Amino acid sequence: MDVLIVGAGSMGTWFGRAVDGCVTVTDVDPEAAREAADAVGATVADLEAEGSYDVVCLAVPMTHVTDAIEAHARRADRAVVDVSGIMEAPLEAMDAAVPDRERLSLHPLFAPERAPGTIAVVRDRSGPATDAILETLEERGNELLETTPSEHDEAMETVQAATHAAVLSFALAVEPAPEGFETPIYEQLEDVLEQLTAGTPRVYADIQGAFDGADAVADAAAEIADAEPAAVESLYQEAAKRWQSDERADETDSTPDRPGDAE
Repeated sequence: MDVLIVGAGSMGTWFGRAVDGCVTVTDVDPEAAREAADAVGATVADLEAEGSYDVVCLAVPMTHVTDAIEAHARRADRAVVDVSGIMEAPLEAMDAAVPDRERLSLHPLFAPERAPGTIAVVRDRSGPATDAILETLEERGNELLETTPSEHDEAMETVQAATHAAVLSFALAVEPAPEGFETPIYEQLEDVLEQLTAGTPRVYADIQGAFDGADAVADAAAEIADAEPAAVESLYQEAAKRWQSDERADETDSTPDRPGDAE
């Protein structure tokens, strides 16, 4: 199976390693394409080169994926795949561009260096080529999470946009605590913060632009800041009921007096 990967970033490199076939990489940055090709044992093609492939994978930033689909999807003889991290818009663009091809959207819910892991999957138009890709992904230890475009994109408002906004807001709002004053919750949040800030800022910016979620975090923080103590207590109880099991939520009625004990 001949595979063209459009986009030589981390997702394109991940897909090049994850798929079976003869892989070709192209990118607006020829040097990046060469580096990605070397990393996965692929060849390099000029972005404007002619030619068709069994499978075309769009591995470009989500802000550019629909344009990339319009430019390159017709080079696919059998299937078009996207790994941009957003699903509704790319799948609509694929359907418009190549209604007669197999169409698949994948979102690895992990950083590429942490593979294998869970991959969100939408089989928009299944067939032998996309089935073979998914079978290979499973054989390499990944777990496939079947979903719909709307379910995925709505989940990313919480899982990515709101989560990232909450952690980044904490990082910008406070100075690091002096050594020795850490509580267990603070230490866990600090670990998450370090993981977040080790990522690529442009990717996080694209996520904030693509998905809602940050406004809800800001509204909740403002509500906490303005609330009286009794109202804050009620907000903690509301959060416990939303996020914890029934048994665990009941325990919040006897919360320790000292915050350090609760942590």
